[in-house]
Amino acid sequence: MKKFYFKLSRQSFAVLLGLFCATPLLAQTGKTVTGTVKELQVPLVGVMVKEEGTDNSTFTDVNGQYSLTLQHDNAKLIFEQLDFPIREEEVLNRSVINVRLTKEDEGIQLKDVVINAGYYAVKDKERTGSIARVTAKEIENQPVNNVLSAIQGRMAGVSIVQNSGVAGGGFDIQIRGRNSLRREGNEPLYIVDGVPIASSINSSLGGTILSGASINPLNTISTSDIESIEILKDADATAIYGSRGANGVILITTKKTSKGGITAHVESSISIGKLINKLEIMNSAQYLEMRYKAFANDGISIYPANAYDINGTWDQTRNTDWQKELIGGNAFTNQHALGISGGNDKTSFMLQTNHREETSVYPGNFRYKKSTVLLNINHQSTNRKFQLIGQTLYGVNYNNLPLNDLARTAYTLSPNAPKLYTDDGSLNWENGTFTNPLANLNAEYLSKIESLNSSIQMTVNLLGNLDFVNQFGFNKSINNEKKIQPNTIYNPNSTSGSSSKYSSLYLSNYDLESYVIEPQLRYKAELKTIKMDGLVGMSYQNQNGETLDMNGNDFLSNDVLKNISAANVQKISNHSITEYKYLAYFGRFNINYSDKLFLNITGRRDGSSRFGPNNRFANFGAVGAAWIFSKENFIKNLNWINFGKIRTSYGTTGSDNIGNYQFLDTYTLRNAIYNGSLGLAPTRLYNPDFSWEKTTKFETALDVSFLNNKLNFALSWYTNLSKNQLVGIPLPYTTGFNTIQDNLNAKVRNSGIEIELNSNLIHKNKFKWSTNFNITFPKNKLIEFPDLESSTYANNYILGSSTYIKKVYTYTGIDQNTGLFTFKDYNSDGSISSIGDKKGIVDLQPKFFGGLNNTITYKNLSLSFLLQFYKGLNYNFISNSGLYGHNLNLPVEFLDSWSTDNRTAKYQAYTSGNRSEALSAFGFYKESDQAISDASYIRLKNITVNYQLSLGNKLQLNIYATGTNLFTYTNYFGYDPEFLNIGFLPPLKSISIGTKLTF
Repeated sequence: MKKFYFKLSRQSFAVLLGLFCATPLLAQTGKTVTGTVKELQVPLVGVMVKEEGTDNSTFTDVNGQYSLTLQHDNAKLIFEQLDFPIREEEVLNRSVINVRLTKEDEGIQLKDVVINAGYYAVKDKERTGSIARVTAKEIENQPVNNVLSAIQGRMAGVSIVQNSGVAGGGFDIQIRGRNSLRREGNEPLYIVDGVPIASSINSSLGGTILSGASINPLNTISTSDIESIEILKDADATAIYGSRGANGVILITTKKTSKGGITAHVESSISIGKLINKLEIMNSAQYLEMRYKAFANDGISIYPANAYDINGTWDQTRNTDWQKELIGGNAFTNQHALGISGGNDKTSFMLQTNHREETSVYPGNFRYKKSTVLLNINHQSTNRKFQLIGQTLYGVNYNNLPLNDLARTAYTLSPNAPKLYTDDGSLNWENGTFTNPLANLNAEYLSKIESLNSSIQMTVNLLGNLDFVNQFGFNKSINNEKKIQPNTIYNPNSTSGSSSKYSSLYLSNYDLESYVIEPQLRYKAELKTIKMDGLVGMSYQNQNGETLDMNGNDFLSNDVLKNISAANVQKISNHSITEYKYLAYFGRFNINYSDKLFLNITGRRDGSSRFGPNNRFANFGAVGAAWIFSKENFIKNLNWINFGKIRTSYGTTGSDNIGNYQFLDTYTLRNAIYNGSLGLAPTRLYNPDFSWEKTTKFETALDVSFLNNKLNFALSWYTNLSKNQLVGIPLPYTTGFNTIQDNLNAKVRNSGIEIELNSNLIHKNKFKWSTNFNITFPKNKLIEFPDLESSTYANNYILGSSTYIKKVYTYTGIDQNTGLFTFKDYNSDGSISSIGDKKGIVDLQPKFFGGLNNTITYKNLSLSFLLQFYKGLNYNFISNSGLYGHNLNLPVEFLDSWSTDNRTAKYQAYTSGNRSEALSAFGFYKESDQAISDASYIRLKNITVNYQLSLGNKLQLNIYATGTNLFTYTNYFGYDPEFLNIGFLPPLKSISIGTKLTF
């Protein structure tokens, strides 16, 4: 294994060490100002009160009170707390200043809210980049395991799809489209409290129960641990992350400390979940009629011995709803949280723990458990010249699931199949004629995932407006998996089911450890009407991974099946060790002229060990500008407009998301032995020129507010051009290799329009109504691909079309002579073939998607609901259905089958599988334009009713009820329009109730 080293000189290290230890002092003079800060009538704890232009600040205590000794006369106080607009107050001759903060507008612009942009923070009204934000208040009280489920439909340009209905599964997320030709090349960068984490957790053994065999890293974070989520989208926002910002950046900020006394909260909730939708499946009478016709159409009058459903072996009067039996259970969830926070002006802390348990809809005692502990500490010196922030989040997940998903069996098992249990309570095998689906429950998938994310940030004021910031981050993820297959999954009368000799155990241990160091210098200056701030820094990351897969079989007893040392046969199937190193230098400069003209310039130089020595380093950067035109004199006199801004950005970002060692000539061990030694076989060719994917981004946007800032409108147009695609280039078989990793000179363009509309049109003393609407119109196009027609990619892409297209057979109807499906013969050769006739084009790119959220408040009672919508095509049930007439059940839709008495039928004549021409027609049909249909939907994603009761003496009680996925309007033919992984359990709907007590 080759190693890559990035070195700091001894002199540079000495300078950084000296800066790290510097702590200058500053004395205070001037008068003292006191006051109280409240929201409505409730004191606010931990509000920062700062003297403008200085580092002189304090925090409100548990009663919302503060006291600050000023350094200058004619001072201005800044009142700031996350999720509230910044409030500014001139001191003048006052010694007492009381402030009431509100999230609704009362002469204060909502755009004064400060948002996290990664390496820096910026006021919403002053940002030049595209940053979407969701706060804790918007996602609290939602009974979801992964926060990505809670933010679906809330952000323009962000598409999130849940790819599994079982707890602990993954998500597919795309920010402004698909840039790469590789699926895994479109994953965004995740940053938790400043620490980059892996975009997915590898699962070697979960593929049969976890769709896509991927686990989202945010599964180990509790929703209640999160303070805010920012998603960076355009070049101005993402370029400072350089080679890892092409697909957007997701910033997760955990809950922060509070100052001014001790506060605590206790929260508890319970939920019940069920399938969103049950398919209307054929009953026994309908199913058996289909089977009789199938054999008749095939000219078979004597039913085969293995056709147990119709040859008299099974009871033909029996009718079982297998959806109810196998996946129709209730998934119960209970979740509890306990937190405490407090401190004084110098030191504050926050400690919180969460625990969640969730059962499944399957029969049996399967359970998912998650526990998290979050600790944040904030300390600053008396003179405010030194600050230390430490954050640690630990999460552990235990998942116990059946090895195989029962969803497909529930939809396809014959309704007259035998009962599951015999009279003595044992599994029924019906004399060897029935494969009992409950036997699959004896095979288990077990996993334990641990994640530790820790960061320490130190800030030292060197002199005046110059700060030194050094951040160290550490992340470790461990996934230990077991796949347990006892012989009891087989018929006990069969050879495989006879003894534990045929039992098997598979183990997989995945360990990923990473640390990052990021020293920075930050500077601020103000010259009359000009404000400037900037930063320079470096980032060094080292990541080490190790995977060990092994299996064992031939056990003496199933009692020791979970211990691989008890297996008579043991084998290590894979042991891999990887190393990844990353070095970057970055900088940012921002200038603000008269609080109306803004210019932001970022640059970054990245080096990655994933690329060849000829192209290891690359440069990225962006420029963003904004003009608040509402401050111009010709706009100020227009009473109907309160705020207006035009912003634009342009720049380049990149991606090294290709995996490790892809440019190297690598080898693997083979089982073959030569001269008494194991042999090595080459697996990859060397390519020293292997380099970065690059994405050029451009955006222009308009933000305006009307009606005293009660109506806010945002319109964005973006276009991203991705090139240097990282793919495997096919090679001739004579080389001995299938592909070589290289940069393909193909270009993909993603463009689109994003519209956001937020309103607070009704804001009375007792009644409030706010609305948030977003919609995205994306467009994806492959605009360049040299020699596409002569490449193997010609079967997947067309120049000028989107990369979401699928080439399909064009359905032309049913042949009235044969009763079979027919298709367009594009090459007129008299037969249908995949090469010559798969010429139909269907575009699966969404037409638009978005969400509508409403919050209605009357006194202490609030109601909020989120509607999520999507317009587009996708694969339907046909694409993965069983043969029409074979021994697999189908939806009642397929009763409309061709016969001489039903020549206008939708589906071809039934067949038992004994006619090759019928089988071929069926196969082509599953890959035709009929297997893709409208998957548009409107879904009530979330509805929450909350009642807040103030009990006095800081005691506050919240009682809430929440529904998730309760209603879906769609014409989609399949399990669920959002979930398209047929054969796996789709997402569930749920109802929960809970309480939160704060004191």
